[in-house]
Amino acid sequence: MAMMPLSNVRIVLVRPRGGANIGAVARAMKNMGLDDLVLVRPVAVRAFWSKAMAVHAEEVLSRARRCDSLADAVADCGLVAGTTCRQGLYRRGVQTPREGAPRLIAAAGANRVALVFGPEDHGLSNDDLKLCHQLLMIPSSPEYPSLNLAQAVMVCAYELFLAAHDAAASTPELALAARVELMFERLQAAFLSVGFLYPENPDHIMFAFRRVLGRAQLEEHDVKIWLGLARQIEWFGRGGWRTMAEKKSPPPAEGVDEREKSPLRDAG
Repeated sequence: MAMMPLSNVRIVLVRPRGGANIGAVARAMKNMGLDDLVLVRPVAVRAFWSKAMAVHAEEVLSRARRCDSLADAVADCGLVAGTTCRQGLYRRGVQTPREGAPRLIAAAGANRVALVFGPEDHGLSNDDLKLCHQLLMIPSSPEYPSLNLAQAVMVCAYELFLAAHDAAASTPELALAARVELMFERLQAAFLSVGFLYPENPDHIMFAFRRVLGRAQLEEHDVKIWLGLARQIEWFGRGGWRTMAEKKSPPPAEGVDEREKSPLRDAG
């Protein structure tokens, strides 16, 4: 069994193809003291090849869970790190595994942490990246930057293993990924209600918010404040300003519909 905080680190494979890669990932995890493996909609997996490549890590395979979506796979995690080998507008702020590992291990002292790997052929999609609070990129030759899935897992797991032995700091309990995703959904709706986002492409700005707030390691109290702000903005954008102007008083807070009340009083 992995030692804390490695026991709180989850490896998530999104739409992996073939049993051999999954088995090799399980072996890499066992080598580095990890045992929590989740598969999101795996494709063409043959148990024979999984077990053959896992060698002495059969118990990692036997405990592996399957999920229908990445959101389900990371819903109980306080910090989610995605991996990428590509640059792009929505892939800014990437760190190397060596740079990112200390933060992941510090968070794993009190929270479940997920490290997410995409399909072998094209990696994580932009929709997948929405659920990641930070991004890791393994430095490699520009002539051929794409690594085999098990190799990528091994490199990242090795850095986590080293960081776990060097860790001296810890972090408080973080808000669960499901709560953070709800916060972003409410913020997007609020921003749309006041015309801050383009309805045709709200992700353009929302990815920036995800990147900034993803680095902040939000606690539940922080999420409540942002949810309160989102409700306040949306209330105002849906006509609340008229009520304020007519009554010359603060927005209603008690005895009204949840979506109509002013949320700032209960944000804390």
